[in-house]
Amino acid sequence: MAKTKQGKHDVDAYTIKGTNKMVRVGDCVLMRPADTDKPPYVARVERLESDGRGGVRVRVRWYYRPAEAKGGRRPFHGAKELFLSDHFDTQSAHTIEGKCVVHSFKNYTKLDNVGPEDFYCRFDYKAATGAFTPDRVAVYCKCDMPYNPNDLMVQCEGCKDRFLFFEVQSLNHLEYLLWFHPSCMGMTIEQAKKIDHYMCSDCAKENGAKRPLNSYSVSPNSDSKVLHLYFIT
Repeated sequence: MAKTKQGKHDVDAYTIKGTNKMVRVGDCVLMRPADTDKPPYVARVERLESDGRGGVRVRVRWYYRPAEAKGGRRPFHGAKELFLSDHFDTQSAHTIEGKCVVHSFKNYTKLDNVGPEDFYCRFDYKAATGAFTPDRVAVYCKCDMPYNPNDLMVQCEGCKDRFLFFEVQSLNHLEYLLWFHPSCMGMTIEQAKKIDHYMCSDCAKENGAKRPLNSYSVSPNSDSKVLHLYFIT
């Protein structure tokens, strides 16, 4: 008697081959590329279904790395940054190598330790047009660049105290006024790590002799920019 062909149907979970890790819809996974010299692709599982032959197929929504997107990698892109694309695909579940976590940008910056499985996403990406959502983000420092969590920044304590007395749209906006890249301020990373107090040129002038001994002030042309936006194109 002929065997009855199994019909296609959704499955609740898939166990990654050679492990005890279970993958379910909504999980983020690492997928094996055809070129073994490349890092694993990152995707979000949208659907798991039987292929009708005893195997499992996975429908995914791809994350793009900055280097894979139009325009390529830019200075503010972090090493673990990904873009959630509108590119969907269906693959054999056997191509799943492992699980990972794609954090929101805010949650990623709060991690005490970043592991190999930790990534973050702050942009959606349209693969066909190269458009990003949001198409603009706040900038920091005198270089007017968005925040890269891999770069050390120093906070002006004078600005922090001074702007707390002014009405702003939200306290989050204060962050854009206070932070500077050491290199933009004429400091080395080693110098920045050693200082206890940092003041921009305006605050250094106001405080004068009151400035703490272990502090660092910057050149007069290093004024911060208020609520500027970087347009993503």
